[in-house]
Amino acid sequence: MNIIAGATRRRVTVVMFTVTLVLFGVIGLSRLKLNLLPDLSYPTLTVRTEFTGAAPSEIETLLTEPVEEAVGVVKNVQRVSSVSRTGQSDVLLEFAWGTDMDQAGLDVREKLELLQLPLQATRPQLLRFDPSTEPIVRLALLADENSGEVALKSLRTHADEELSKRIEPLEGVAAVKIGGGLEDEVQVQLDQQRLGQLGLTVGTVIDRLAQENVNLSGGRVDEGSQRFLVRTLNQFVNLDEMREMVVAVIAGRSVRLKDIATVEAGFKEREAIIRIDGREAVEVAVYKEGDANTVAVAGRIRGSLERLRKELPAGASLELIDDQSRFIESSIAEVVQSALLGGLLAVLTIYLFLGNGWATIVISLSLPVSIIATFFFMQQFGITLNVMSLGGIALATGMVVDNAIVVLENTARLRRQGMDVLHAAVTGASEVGMAITASTLTHIAVFLPLVFVEGIAGQLFRDQALTVTFALLVSLLV
Repeated sequence: MNIIAGATRRRVTVVMFTVTLVLFGVIGLSRLKLNLLPDLSYPTLTVRTEFTGAAPSEIETLLTEPVEEAVGVVKNVQRVSSVSRTGQSDVLLEFAWGTDMDQAGLDVREKLELLQLPLQATRPQLLRFDPSTEPIVRLALLADENSGEVALKSLRTHADEELSKRIEPLEGVAAVKIGGGLEDEVQVQLDQQRLGQLGLTVGTVIDRLAQENVNLSGGRVDEGSQRFLVRTLNQFVNLDEMREMVVAVIAGRSVRLKDIATVEAGFKEREAIIRIDGREAVEVAVYKEGDANTVAVAGRIRGSLERLRKELPAGASLELIDDQSRFIESSIAEVVQSALLGGLLAVLTIYLFLGNGWATIVISLSLPVSIIATFFFMQQFGITLNVMSLGGIALATGMVVDNAIVVLENTARLRRQGMDVLHAAVTGASEVGMAITASTLTHIAVFLPLVFVEGIAGQLFRDQALTVTFALLVSLLV
């Protein structure tokens, strides 16, 4: 009662409070990130270990089982499953929802460090699936239709050495991954018969190549106030140098690589072939940082395309084949359009029932004020502008005017009974104050529990539930 009476007497204060709410809402809106969906993360980790050439049964015995035993005792692990295939072991860890996955990753790595695996096996990799880590932009680097392997090699080299270095420094870009095309490779084809005659093995040749082709850190040297980093460089300069490498000394005679193998330049075995409109291409996939604005990052990439095209090799072209931000913008635009249409229909409905233009304007003002102020609370709670949060705003559009309608109708009734304007406003709001508060809290009680739902449903509907809650609480003040 005292709050209502004070509000009617201090109209300037009320106006300033309303303007402040709107200003904070506008500032919050300008800082909101734009994404398609809320941040979704599955509580799973995959431990991948590779052992080239090993059969599935060996992989299971030598890699999978030791890894399962080591990581199965990590806190909050609910389920452990594995797949052992030729040359590769994958152990999938499923954690309880709500687990701090950063800490879980550290715990798993700690266990993996204690493992004793075969020397031929690679170091276990920790992979984490996150739907938001899909590339936001895909570019295609194409050559002329009649170009052959040389052009594909040139495109791949340009993508690795030039394009990726131009795109990665852009604000919000986390990584650039290149796929397709041809990559250089030195192929050493051993003569098995000659190896057998000399009593050498494939492993001996591999070890010698590793020993001769060295690029290692040699530590540092301090000299006065200066510090120099030292590296041990002994890499092969060309194929001829590699051919002259001594593999072994047998009966006083040096056996060189060229005596037991053919060394030639070639291309790596291709894991994927990418075609655009029937033409083979090199794909440039761009990934954003976790908290970056998808639309803003994609816009920066599109803005740099013209400059990147000017630096392409002769006969090459750079095309934008997929842009996640376009789909996000169109989806968000549809939701915004639906919310605006819903608000307009709500205003028209109010006018049809009240039949009073001034009363309709007063009630209609509560709609934009409540919605705009909601953006401030969204920004404070880390909610992005996405389909779910905007859906919550659209859902709340019809509910935020309920309180204003009830108060105004009760005030109008008292005016018709002969009460003066100021007294009618105070009495009208006071009489229904508890009722509309209870009604608003009832609506909130329906949506707010969704915030505490576990699993993917909770992550998906959290933004919507909080947005509706904020809008209803603001409408209670307005």
